[in-house]
Amino acid sequence: MLRVGRMLGQGDLKLIALALIAEQPRHGYDIIKVIEEKTAGWYAPSPGVVYPTLTFLEEVGHLTAQPEGAKKLYVITEEGAGYLADNRAVADAVFDRLTSVGERAELLRQRNDQAAAGTAEANALPALVRAALDNLRDVAIKQLGKDSEAEAELVAVLARAAGELRKL
Repeated sequence: MLRVGRMLGQGDLKLIALALIAEQPRHGYDIIKVIEEKTAGWYAPSPGVVYPTLTFLEEVGHLTAQPEGAKKLYVITEEGAGYLADNRAVADAVFDRLTSVGERAELLRQRNDQAAAGTAEANALPALVRAALDNLRDVAIKQLGKDSEAEAELVAVLARAAGELRKL
């Protein structure tokens, strides 16, 4: 999993934690996992950020913590529910942003998987065919570097070559 810089703005984690705990009582670890799932594994807040946030929310009266073995189970209070209701639009916007990050991460992952599959297919080609295709790609890149206007002509040449190959 990739860790990124400031995925959440100041105060965002407080609202997310309250919203998630309002759905059901949760442990700090559960909050980390839900955020990680929403971002398709792209981001997960560190325990060093989540647990102090939960402690702060408990201290200001928005949460209560019930011991559950070595863990704490957090429950939202009436005051916390009121604060969340007053800030619901911001909380929803943060969830939307996290979901959007997750969707983009999943798209990127799919593209990378497709590229890897394409590379495996290319590696399965006979060495001479692979060398000819590499040469073709290199020449095409050099031509485009020399003359960006050559793109249409290059596409036409490649289309003709593909047509000839289909006749084989």
